[in-house]
This record gives sequence, C-alpha cells and structure tokens, in this order.
Amino acid sequence: MCFSPQADLVGGAVISGIGVDALRHVDRRASHVALASLPVLFGCHQLVEAVIWLSLQGHVSPGLGRTALWVYLTVAFVILPIFVPIAVAAIEPARWRRRLAGSLAVIGIVVGGILLAAMVRGPMTVAICPYHLAYGVRLSDGWAIAVAYVVATCGAALLSSDRRIRIFGVANLVAVAVIARLTIDGFASLWCAWAAVISAAIALQMRYGAARRPVPLGKSRGSPTVVVPR
Repeated sequence: MCFSPQADLVGGAVISGIGVDALRHVDRRASHVALASLPVLFGCHQLVEAVIWLSLQGHVSPGLGRTALWVYLTVAFVILPIFVPIAVAAIEPARWRRRLAGSLAVIGIVVGGILLAAMVRGPMTVAICPYHLAYGVRLSDGWAIAVAYVVATCGAALLSSDRRIRIFGVANLVAVAVIARLTIDGFASLWCAWAAVISAAIALQMRYGAARRPVPLGKSRGSPTVVVPR
C-alpha cells in the first residue's frame, strides 16, 4: 500500500474485504468482534490515505484532502494505540495477561491524548515522498512518545497467550524497527500499511477459532457436544 493512490485504493478494498470475512467468522464470540474489526479499520484507513494522495496531486479539493488528513492521523495516532490493546485484552482468557493488556490500553490513551493535542495545536503537514506520504506534527520528546506508542500497539499482542496473536505482535515489532531505520517521517504511512497487510492474519484467526468451537454431534438441541482440543 502507500506507494500511490491506486495502491491504497486497491489495498484498502482488498483488506476491507478480508475484514468483512473475519467478521463473518466471529459467530457468537462477542469478545472477538473488536479484533475481527481491525482489518476493516485498517482497510478503510488505506482508502482515506488514497484521498490524501489525490488531494496532494490536485485531483480532489484541498478541503477534502484536509479532512482526510484529520481522519487518517486521528486513526493512526489516537484510535490505534487505544483500540489494539483493548481488542487483544477482550479475547485473552488469562486474567493477569488481560490486566497487563488493559494497562497498555491506558498507555495508549495517554499517547493518543498527547498526539491529539499536538494535532489540534498544529501544524499538521503531509508531503509526497518516493513511495510514501510523509506526515508531521510538532512534538517535544517525540522519541519517548514513539516508544510508548509502540509499547501500546505491539505490546498487548506480544503478551497474548495465543501463539498466532503473538506472531502478529512480533511481525509488527520487526516492521517498526525496519521502518524506523529507513524513514522517520514516513513511519505513519508505511507502518499502517504494513499493519493493514498482516491484518489478514486476523481473518485466519477468526476462521481457525471458528473451526475449534464446540461441534454438535446431532441436530437436536439436547444432543451432546464434542470439543475439539487446541
């Protein structure tokens, strides 16, 4: 994604479709709804970035582009560091892990609040660079905020008792290190695109989990069930 408006449009549509498929496999597991919604959120996020690209290229109005910029950075800077640890905590069976993920959500709230204040205070900037958009807000102690952001968004997944969710967290953490090494101003664009791509793992999580729920032996309501072990 993020290499051009066309890539964002195609990627956003595909990833949103993956997200819809994930939601279809939630079944009655209400605790999984937030996690299954992540691909939809990431997919729509990429579609919003396509609007920003088109505005910078002069194909849509600056006003629409500015609105898209606000939406994009609000999702990236404010919603994700709060939503991701909450989504992971919601499916966590171990109480102590769930509490730790909840603590990371508190860190996410603090980080999101600081970044939102920086957005309101301004200036917010965006520019076209080779293969990505460069976003900027004015921050003091930017590195500390960046570390706290990574802890909130990647830490909860790393704490999960589910191996597949931990893999999701490790992949994001590796991507953070690589992208931060390559570019700082392009971090929001490239990392969100990467997270959108690997959100396909969320859809697999929904399918895998659905395949292991209790399976009825008979059609009658009183029939015994067999639980396939993990």
